[in-house]
This record gives sequence, C-alpha cells and structure tokens, in this order.
Amino acid sequence: MRAHRSRVITIATILLITAGIAAGLTLLLRGTGGGTHDTGRPAPKGPAQIDLAREVAGYTSRFAPGRGYLRPGQADREDIASAVGLLLDGRREQAEKRLSQRDFTVRTVVDRPSGHRYAEVADRTDTAAAPRGWGRVYIDLDHRPRWSVQVPHPGFDLGTEQLGVRVLRGSPGGVMVIAGAHRKAGLGNSADVAHRTDTVFHAICAELARRAMPGIQLHGFAASAAPDYDVIASTGAGTAARPEGRELADALRGHGFRVCQAWVRSCPLEGRTNMQGRTADADHVPFLHVEFSPTVRSGGPPADRAADAIAEITRRWAAPPATD
Repeated sequence: MRAHRSRVITIATILLITAGIAAGLTLLLRGTGGGTHDTGRPAPKGPAQIDLAREVAGYTSRFAPGRGYLRPGQADREDIASAVGLLLDGRREQAEKRLSQRDFTVRTVVDRPSGHRYAEVADRTDTAAAPRGWGRVYIDLDHRPRWSVQVPHPGFDLGTEQLGVRVLRGSPGGVMVIAGAHRKAGLGNSADVAHRTDTVFHAICAELARRAMPGIQLHGFAASAAPDYDVIASTGAGTAARPEGRELADALRGHGFRVCQAWVRSCPLEGRTNMQGRTADADHVPFLHVEFSPTVRSGGPPADRAADAIAEITRRWAAPPATD
C-alpha cells in the first residue's frame, strides 16, 4: 500500500511540475512576442532579408526582346512618379495607396551583404504571364535620398544592372531606378526608355531631376565600338555635371581604366539624345552618361574598381548642402 501511495504522490508531483513549466513558458513567450496570443491585430512584419544583387539578377533574368512590355498611359506615369516623390518625402502611407491604385507595391528590404535598408517599389505584374515592364525603384531608407543611379537597358547592356547595385551600395542616400523590360521588348523603340519620355522610367527620373537630385546613368558598349577605351564619360546634352565628369574621369583613370571624355574630344555614344539627360539639363541638374566596355561590366574586380571610382562622386552628392 505504501509503495502504491508513493507512486501516486510521485506521479502527481511530476504532473504539477510539468504544468508549472508549461505555464511559465507560455508567459515568457507572450512577453517576448513569440506566443500565439491574439491581440486583435496582425503581428507586425519585419523587412524582407535579401541579397540585392541576386534580387535584381532574378528580376532582370526574365527580360527578353519582343515581349514583356506594355506602354503606360499618362495617368500611370504621373501617379507612379508622384508616389515615388511621396516616398522621398517620407509620406509612405499616401505613397502606398497611390501605387496600389496602379498595381505597384512597396516593401522594406534589408540587403544582407551591405546591411542597408531600402524601400522597394515594384510592379505587381512582374511575375505575371504578361508583365507590363514598368520597372523598379530602390530608395535608401537609412539616409536622406540625394542622388540617383539609373539603369535604362538591363538585359541589353549586360551587367549594367549589377554595376548599378554596386553603385547604390557604395554611397549613402542613393535611389536606383531600373527599367522593367529589355530595350527591344516593345513595339518599335517603345521600351527604349533612354530615348523616350512616355515611360514610367522617364517619369520617375524626371521627378528626381525636379527635386534637384543629380544622377548617373549606366550604359554598355560593344568592344568593337570603342576598342581604345574602357569607359566613355559624358554629361549628355548638358554641362551642369562637367566638374563631376572631370573628377569621375580622373578617378576612373586612377583605377586603371582608359577613358574617353566627351567634353574634351569626339567620342562614340556620347548620349546627347538621352531624354533623362535633356530633362536634367532643363532643370540645371548634374547628369552623367557613362558607357562601359564588356570587360568592366562582366563583374569581379573591374566592376568593383569602376564602382569605387563612381563612389568618389556619389559620396559628395550624398553630403548635405551647406544650407541644410
């Protein structure tokens, strides 16, 4: 009898201890937000952890000639560009509402390799059977945006999109604007955003220029087009970025590149007809049009050295003006 009573007491003690541990764990989980307690509101979602280079590579890998582009209407262009402006002003809720009306989304991402936070503006149709090809934007959330890097021909000027990621990572306060389709995706040259004003890409870049944000636009040339050079640097249709152009050329040469300076001599692919450059010139905003050889755009050390040279300019653009 005593043995039976002892077993009963032992079992009861174990059950009491187990219940106490379970209750303690429940309180601990609720205190740290790890439980399932229903507060009546959805649990907040943290920023998406990504590798920006891989994200952009996956995005642009779907681009191809002859498909994936729909010409936007004027209201589409204006609303998306103005919503990007709202994001730059810190008015995210209003920006998200306006972008949602145009089937665009906004999410916060953390680029794991750099640790930087960005607002990603993306087209909901990107992964659909018939994407519109209106592009993406990445905005630095850790610093006040002050400059842009523009990639008008991803998938056509191969490697420029990855060089754009390097440039964005290299300085604070950047905004990266990426076209959403191959240059030859649309009818005629409708998807060639560098030479048209009726695109979402141009509308966004024009909004940035209106805000006096200087920009650098990245292009690529075939080796046979300029065999004596690695880089062709130009200020496009304007001259506002002439000081930065000289500094960039010096920095690129310092990193071992052969540079053709369009303001010094006649160079191929000077970007005089580039529409974003013309808009920047009309607003008296610095704009650099830079063409890179296949070797520079292939990645690895050459691309790193090119991005380091560009960073000497974008870091100065990122500095607050004396009047701030």
